[in-house]
Amino acid sequence: MGKLAITGGRPIRRKRFPPWPVYGRQDALALQQVLESRNWGGYPFPNERADRFAQAFARLQGAKYGLAVANGTIAIEVALKAAGIAPGDEVIVPAYTWEGTVGPILLLNAVPVFVDVDPDTYCMDPQQIEAVITPRTRALLPVHLGMCFADLDAIGRIARKHKLAVIEDCAHAHGGRWRKKGAGASGDLGCFSFQSSKLMTCGEGGAVITNKLEYFERAQSYTNCGRASDSDHFRHRLIGFNYRLTEFQAALLEGQLQRLPAQAEIRQANMERFERRIGVVAGLGTLRRDARITAVAAYQYVFKYLPEQLGGVPRAAFLGAIETEGIPCDGLFYEPVYRSALFPVEPADFPALSWGRQPIDFKSVRCPVSERAAYQEAAWLPHHIFLGTRADTDDIADAIEKVLENISELRGLRHATIERQAMSRVERPRVEKRQW
Repeated sequence: MGKLAITGGRPIRRKRFPPWPVYGRQDALALQQVLESRNWGGYPFPNERADRFAQAFARLQGAKYGLAVANGTIAIEVALKAAGIAPGDEVIVPAYTWEGTVGPILLLNAVPVFVDVDPDTYCMDPQQIEAVITPRTRALLPVHLGMCFADLDAIGRIARKHKLAVIEDCAHAHGGRWRKKGAGASGDLGCFSFQSSKLMTCGEGGAVITNKLEYFERAQSYTNCGRASDSDHFRHRLIGFNYRLTEFQAALLEGQLQRLPAQAEIRQANMERFERRIGVVAGLGTLRRDARITAVAAYQYVFKYLPEQLGGVPRAAFLGAIETEGIPCDGLFYEPVYRSALFPVEPADFPALSWGRQPIDFKSVRCPVSERAAYQEAAWLPHHIFLGTRADTDDIADAIEKVLENISELRGLRHATIERQAMSRVERPRVEKRQW
């Protein structure tokens, strides 16, 4: 019997962390009011609560206009369409992101072009961008990931030089600020998700924000079955779809928006306490904290596991041991989109991938920083476990330090044992995909 819980020892923690999502009596009352109003759906558009929430959220992020939509993936599709992305256009995206960042590009019969990420932030590396710009390039789609922002200064300079749109994927960045400007408000459009794991949630849902009325009008029409926008100043006519948000979802989001500032303060304080503990521990690394981020959106806490400093013990073994100590965690949270099983792209299914060129084979793409992060290095801790007390935060750090101090117990441990122990945890909805 060893000292680690995975080898038979006593776990650091048996108590559950604060539950997510958070709700209260006011949320129940708001849902009851929607129920009794019999105005449940997204039509008429923009509906009362959905519009009220969207404008309040846009103000929080420092944008003039906000639009609530059905989910975050649709938010990206709507933003791309609003920015005028057409069949055959190229959109540059980071390889290390969720597949939903890239799928909407293909749905518009445009072409995603992958670039690698910065090893210090895991966000789009600006130094990689200009090498892949072609006459077909129309937009950059940076992703703000974890607690980090993509370098909006450098990305903005490149976009202005080449006359490209910037569409920010802000699914992790609710309330975050770059140079005192809210996430999504520096580029042409910003896209947010309210899926169940996000900093604000109504189960699903999304939002698009912008400072440009023309983009807002196009986004409204595209979301509302092609109908004319509120103002109809630019008189665009386009085929649209029903991508509206329901009033039930909007009622929950109004409560989530009210809670966000206090929750952000708690998360950030606890994450900073945690980082002071693990930031000096051999075998681990932290992502760079950019001074231009003037308000942190503390989504997941992401750090680096460095197996070469720990005798080659694989990340899956380390995270399996952390889980068994009672701390939810993940490794393969994202992987390079071009290698994902959720990205089975065949050129025959998306004609633009073959227009005027050899059919694009995404299986040949290589982004080494993204691949190392996905399969060896990145470790993700969910944001809700930092909504507790200082003692809860200390448990997280204690568990990690305990595993590192006894890392030798993981060498030679049967892979089936790690799998069984980690799978016995029921608090986390997604588990590490083992990379043996």
